[in-house]
Amino acid sequence: MQNSNSKIQVGILGATGMVGQRFISLLENHPWFEVVCVAASVRSAGKSYAEAVAGRWSQKKPIPKKIGALMVYSVAHDVEKIAGKVSFVFSAIEAEKDFIKHIEELYASYDIPVVSNNSAHRWTDDVPMIMPEINPDHLRMIDLQRKHRGWKKGFIITKPNCSIQCYVPLLQAWRKFEPQDVVVSTYQAISGAGKTFETWPEMVDNVIPYIGGEEEKSENEPSKIWAEISNNKFELAEIPKISANCIRVPISDGHMAAINIRFKKEVNKDELIKTLKEFKNPLSSLQLPSAPEPFITYFEEDNRPQTRLDRDLLGGMGISVGRIRKDSVLGWKCVALSHNTLRGAAGGSVLNAELLFRKGYLT
Repeated sequence: MQNSNSKIQVGILGATGMVGQRFISLLENHPWFEVVCVAASVRSAGKSYAEAVAGRWSQKKPIPKKIGALMVYSVAHDVEKIAGKVSFVFSAIEAEKDFIKHIEELYASYDIPVVSNNSAHRWTDDVPMIMPEINPDHLRMIDLQRKHRGWKKGFIITKPNCSIQCYVPLLQAWRKFEPQDVVVSTYQAISGAGKTFETWPEMVDNVIPYIGGEEEKSENEPSKIWAEISNNKFELAEIPKISANCIRVPISDGHMAAINIRFKKEVNKDELIKTLKEFKNPLSSLQLPSAPEPFITYFEEDNRPQTRLDRDLLGGMGISVGRIRKDSVLGWKCVALSHNTLRGAAGGSVLNAELLFRKGYLT
């Protein structure tokens, strides 16, 4: 569905949560998409959006007036009404996985494409998990998904966990050197837990060495990102093997990773840096509004990237890397950074939607 100024009309499921709020901010002046519908739990349904988020709006920019005036629909009970207003939805629902799966499939059955930020469908056999610069070819699974489920226009795609956004791009750029073993330690911001320092004072001056389920996601999800599609199935990549340590640190936004890598092929530092700078981005010719150029930025300084200085690189969508150096155990090591709620969450989903539009899946 398109309005008079030809923007595609979209809805946000889970619009009152932190990621939903980020979608609102990102899409305020988007050149292609316009938010016309917001939905959340029954607790918020029937209120104006401004009323529903009163006292818990977490974004730096104020609520857009037009969005603040929208009435909040129920994610679960107003599916038909929402489907009549939008061409597709972003899903940022915060709930149990089985509920999220049910809701996303329900919207798709109403011929509404679902661009999900959630983990619920990441391991569903026919649902592609997309990092646009790395596996855009996986979108072809949408046709099979529709065939399997009897959907005409609806489908579901999702994006991977925020913790892998800063190091999987590097490994992609360096695939010709055949990375075999990777040890990654991520230092993750509190916004990844949907928190601020005001709502989570226990994190001030504190580090928590455990994030539930995060290490498993960090180790396993890249295997689907790099999967080959064979006989209409994802054949998961077995190499590289990844071991992850995921730690919560007292930072508002931005996930940093220290990465140790063993390559099968001999390589030197100059080659590693050159390969990052010459990364062939499959999005370059598509002119997507949210796509950063360059995708990966290498810092020569020993003390970069830094979270506060570099997390907002290229609108928070760029990946920054530094400190490439020899490692006495695995061979090479470096540090990388990405913005977890922009590149890693809402911004990544918006980029997915832009790719879908360019590829003809959103009309």
